[in-house]
Amino acid sequence: MKKIIQTILFALLLVPNFIQGQTQEAGDVGAMWSYPVVYKYDEQVTWYFDLSSTTFQAESDVYLWMWSPSEPDAGNWENSSEFAKLNYEGNLVWSMTLTPTLYFNRTPAEIASSAGFWFRLKNKTGTMQSGVAQVAYTDFSSFYTANELIRSYPTAPTLDKGISILFNANLQPGFENATSVHMHSGLNNWDIKQEYQSWLPEIVEKTKLKNLGNGFYKMDLIPKQYYNAPDGYVMNNLVFLMVKDDWAGTTPDQVLNAGEYIPPPPPEFRFFPLQLSKKDFLGIIRKNNEPGVNKLVYTITANDVVLTGEFMGGVAEIKGFVNLVTPLQNVENLTSIHVLVKDNNNNVISDTTIPLKTVD
Repeated sequence: MKKIIQTILFALLLVPNFIQGQTQEAGDVGAMWSYPVVYKYDEQVTWYFDLSSTTFQAESDVYLWMWSPSEPDAGNWENSSEFAKLNYEGNLVWSMTLTPTLYFNRTPAEIASSAGFWFRLKNKTGTMQSGVAQVAYTDFSSFYTANELIRSYPTAPTLDKGISILFNANLQPGFENATSVHMHSGLNNWDIKQEYQSWLPEIVEKTKLKNLGNGFYKMDLIPKQYYNAPDGYVMNNLVFLMVKDDWAGTTPDQVLNAGEYIPPPPPEFRFFPLQLSKKDFLGIIRKNNEPGVNKLVYTITANDVVLTGEFMGGVAEIKGFVNLVTPLQNVENLTSIHVLVKDNNNNVISDTTIPLKTVD
């Protein structure tokens, strides 16, 4: 009997290793952000996941597997539920819209005392998974006791990312017993305006702040969308004032200076070593890849010999080596090779002829 029990225990210990062996690692999740930028646990939010550095392909069905603050899809690793399916946004970005208290079936206090939002992203059957990651949460509760009229997250907004602006109406005379609060605002010192026009119902709704209770309010927006800024517009600042009801009271003008936009570095591609013979390994490397580029496909032609293959990687770097020694050892009078390199979107990265040095 003892031997039987030991055999069963040993088999159980092997199960996780077996499952792990059947699962392909897709790589780590890249940038993550939320909209609204700050939110309460009982407020609807959309989480965004950049998977351009993983092997998940555009339009793929990707699912959320979470185990903290709870495990909503427990028992379904090999057949994820539809409620855990992410929405594809384009450019290898996926999203999930949820209300944390409802999704995890936990109270705000239980979520706050948990380890946080821990997860993997996976395909439906669990044969491909991302690395372990955490959705960061920004606790803004300090604003309620900070004696600040206005606070923004982030402090320096950018044109195409979300911003949450908090307003403590208790600190502004004339805002007592407000039935609604609205934002009268613009970009670049009122160059592009979104005025509060109390006679237009759609504008009243668009400019209305969310009432957080007890005289606290919040406005969430993405500047480019909110102000319908044209492509190429450079945002220097966001100017605004808060309005009580139908202009029954206003705050002083407020200014948020925009964060500096730093464009991504251009891609870098090269072969190495600089001098090559048919008895070498050819190195191929590309850095600073565009979003969605995670593979390089090569075709090397050496007289009548054709070598093909591919290297996987991510936005930061894709790198690999091609063994020329074995396949070219019997190729005579070889003075050069032709190398064609494409990315996984079939774009030509390099189409060149590389001279070979003569070796004994």
